[in-house]
Amino acid sequence: MGNPKAFLTIPRQEAGYRPVHDRISDYGEVEQTLNTSERKLQASRCMDCGVPFCHWACPLGNRPPEFQDALYKGKWREAYEILTATNDFPEFTGRICPALCEKSCVLKLAIDAPVTIREDEAAIIEAAFREGYVQSHKYGRNGMKVGIVGSGPAGLAAANRLNAMGYEVTVFEKDEYVGGLLRFGIPNFKLNKAVIDRRIGIMEAEGVRFCVNTPIDTQDLPDGFDAWCLCTGTPQARDLDIPGRELKGIYFALEMLSQQNRVLAGQTFDGDSRISAKGKRVLVIGGGDTGSDCIGTSNRQGAVSVTQIEIMPKPPVGYNPATPWPQWQQVLKTSSSHEEGCERRWSLSSTRFVGTEDGRVSGVEVEEVEWTPASDGGRPVMRPTGKKEMIDADMVLLAMGFIRPQHPEYADNVFVAGDAATGASLVVRCIAGGRKAAQDIDNYLKKL
Repeated sequence: MGNPKAFLTIPRQEAGYRPVHDRISDYGEVEQTLNTSERKLQASRCMDCGVPFCHWACPLGNRPPEFQDALYKGKWREAYEILTATNDFPEFTGRICPALCEKSCVLKLAIDAPVTIREDEAAIIEAAFREGYVQSHKYGRNGMKVGIVGSGPAGLAAANRLNAMGYEVTVFEKDEYVGGLLRFGIPNFKLNKAVIDRRIGIMEAEGVRFCVNTPIDTQDLPDGFDAWCLCTGTPQARDLDIPGRELKGIYFALEMLSQQNRVLAGQTFDGDSRISAKGKRVLVIGGGDTGSDCIGTSNRQGAVSVTQIEIMPKPPVGYNPATPWPQWQQVLKTSSSHEEGCERRWSLSSTRFVGTEDGRVSGVEVEEVEWTPASDGGRPVMRPTGKKEMIDADMVLLAMGFIRPQHPEYADNVFVAGDAATGASLVVRCIAGGRKAAQDIDNYLKKL
């Protein structure tokens, strides 16, 4: 290590977010960057810890100590090569990964100030693009073809790896743009879509073929491919089947998020087809990241107020003994969207929607619930308390997660990866799943 004692004298410094009053008026990325000198100092904090748990925590098996050391020494190309040896798309994970690696950093345990691994990762890949280190390559072909259904992070990772292995890869996407969840599910203020387009351009130059507006029946896959990889995600959102669900103004979270991303891409929606929070009291049901994205989007659209409710109890603040280091901590998370303005409430179950005479939602009746530990150590038991109240709302966004897809038994040459295989997960896990699927396909086809 270049400076194994830097953590003793250099405090953790995050780039932070743009001021709320500035960022709330646009859809530009909220996160700022440090200058080169400050970034190298942050990289120097990666100590010679002996057993780097960051390796263990990262689904991709990234090697933070190695690329941090190269970054600290100003060896940007070397840092880029180390990073991309395990991560196909650091420009994605460097922006939207929750940084499992940082939560398992030894400095997280020692002084609650882990190395800024995610930000350093983003700095490395952006420097690589800026300096021209990222170049397309021409790969030899082995005469075999692989079809990939879905162009989200898993599909892109599988395509990238298989293409480098010499396969002729075609990616089929049912929507009008490539990117899947990255394109339609994640707001621009977290991931500018030009970042996706930049990567797609490189992949196309390397030989990957993308076919948009091309839905594929996974039960009747087209001929002409030696293997298939299904990366169709988790398309079915969890619904809320309570009285009043038919009222207007109640939407699945991705209906709103995907439309807003399309609007920013230049598409237009007229009349009742436009989902907008402008001038409305918004209620977000669901306390996860998708719900947070709804908050940020609603505020940018001009919502009068935003309330987020969650059926589970409020997580502990700072530390949770149930998830000790180096595990991922189940603690209260305050996102950039939360900072922009919303009321957050927990342990509330929705019992019915109420509406106006013309059939539009005007509120949601909620009931306070209590949670008690299960005797067998499993999921806690929920008990209604009878304490009910009405929350006024002109728009309700359902952000309660997704139902894990069920798959039939496929032929031996059909593989499933990403959320389609595991259920809704993190982008970094999807990339890891795509990489594994590519290796499994390669192993399978080499035996033929």
